[in-house]
Amino acid sequence: FESFDALSVPAFVYRPTNAAPDARLPVIIDIHGGPESQTRPGWNPGAQYFVDTLNAVVILPNVRGSDGYGTRYLNLDNAEKREDSVKDIAALLDWIETQPGLDPERVAVYGQSYGGYMSLAAMTHFSDRLVGGIERYGISNWISFLQNTEAYRRDNRRAEYGDERDPAMRAVFERISPLNNVSRITRPMLVMQGANDPRVPQSESDQIVRELRAKGIDTSYVLFADEGHGFLKKANNDLRREVETVFLRRLFGEE
Repeated sequence: FESFDALSVPAFVYRPTNAAPDARLPVIIDIHGGPESQTRPGWNPGAQYFVDTLNAVVILPNVRGSDGYGTRYLNLDNAEKREDSVKDIAALLDWIETQPGLDPERVAVYGQSYGGYMSLAAMTHFSDRLVGGIERYGISNWISFLQNTEAYRRDNRRAEYGDERDPAMRAVFERISPLNNVSRITRPMLVMQGANDPRVPQSESDQIVRELRAKGIDTSYVLFADEGHGFLKKANNDLRREVETVFLRRLFGEE
């Protein structure tokens, strides 16, 4: 699909095979982490699960900043250009509205780690176009994230995101951090976090949940005491998937 600046943004679309020809299906936009990562074609159990269980269409965009499309594409979201990748999601929402088999009134956003930030950012900008969002261990405030992530990776992250010690960049972080824009989120959120996460510490989730609830937003929070960055234990992932399913069914009006 074409973004705001005519950039062509690739995405993978998983569709149910048994949907009625005239059905308008709910949509889950699943944004990868990284941000220098890439959704690749192949077996995706998470997407397949949502397609099969919820009869939903799952779209996995490789927004600007994704790996695999050349250095220029990779650097299009660096530092002060961070929110240009969020504008790519606006363009994807526009594209969804043109597709006869998709229901633009039932679109949810989903992501983990950096994708969790993207989910939060999309909710701050496009709550009127989304039914809700799921974010797992996402960045809620750029300044607190860079200050509290483990020291061994701080300089590496500053090279990608910008240096919060620079006054101009700090002003950008203040402007774009989801925590500072919670008042613009109006739809339900599901937040999940591992208590032992060294990359995106629990404080990032705690503070966004606290502010969302203070604003009266319907917010569910699942904290796994025995997980770090990413959930590795089968019992926890089984529970995570059950919670996500119940939450999405409610968002899509299928309780």
